[in-house]
Amino acid sequence: MRPLETLPPTETLEIENGLFLFPRVKLNLTIHPSLPSVSKPIDEWQLKRALIDFLKTSLSVSVTVPEEDLQIKRLKDLKKRKRDEPVAHGALFIRDIRFLSSKKKIEEVDNEEEDVKELEKKFLEWRSYVAEKMDGIELNLEGVKYNLSVEIPASDDFERMRKDWGESYAFRNRGYSRGGRQEPDTIVLRGVPSRWFAEPRVSSKPSMLVTHTIFSTFGKIRNLNVSEDEDLAKGMDEYELDIGIVSGLHCKIIVQFEKYRDFYNALKVLCGRSLQKDLD
Repeated sequence: MRPLETLPPTETLEIENGLFLFPRVKLNLTIHPSLPSVSKPIDEWQLKRALIDFLKTSLSVSVTVPEEDLQIKRLKDLKKRKRDEPVAHGALFIRDIRFLSSKKKIEEVDNEEEDVKELEKKFLEWRSYVAEKMDGIELNLEGVKYNLSVEIPASDDFERMRKDWGESYAFRNRGYSRGGRQEPDTIVLRGVPSRWFAEPRVSSKPSMLVTHTIFSTFGKIRNLNVSEDEDLAKGMDEYELDIGIVSGLHCKIIVQFEKYRDFYNALKVLCGRSLQKDLD
């Protein structure tokens, strides 16, 4: 596998056990009615069509998003809704971002590391541009107006996380430390399908051996824990999901790396990518 430091944000990374990390832009969506007293359920199909049309016609580069890449969670019972609560949450995935890496040959940079940094900057600027362009737009669905709020997920914002842990560990490293300088080393993954980390034809439950092999791709592991993600669906029972979350089918993985550098590179690669299984 190529060094992670040289992996552009638009490139797919193949890891072990038929798993891939596919690049994408993910944005979290929150929909509020313009009038707090709305009693009519939001039309999910019309909402998706309005957002898809906006992406096609209102950005500097036309973006085509299939309906399945717009996940909407509608509030089931509007009668129980508080006046300031949203009527729906959602997530938008933009997976075709190849245009960000396209450039003329004459503009190609010989230094691969500098080239990656340039592409990372372009990726982050475009993601921020899309989020800012969508945030605050008004949607008119069957005569009912809604306001859209858009934000970049905290788990996808590597620079924000790096700043946060830098500030947190700066206080821990003040004064004398017998164990030396402290740095973050642990990544937690939630809601990944258990079968992806299972031993084929042995069990549908995740295997420690398989999971260790997969994440050793990123560096030497100090500690590893795999368990059923029991809390995944909590808080979702009030919303109608267009994707199913079934208890027991997803797991939670905690990976502690021996070296800070491996933790850093692994987290940076995971941010802005979706883990998917090759089903071919």
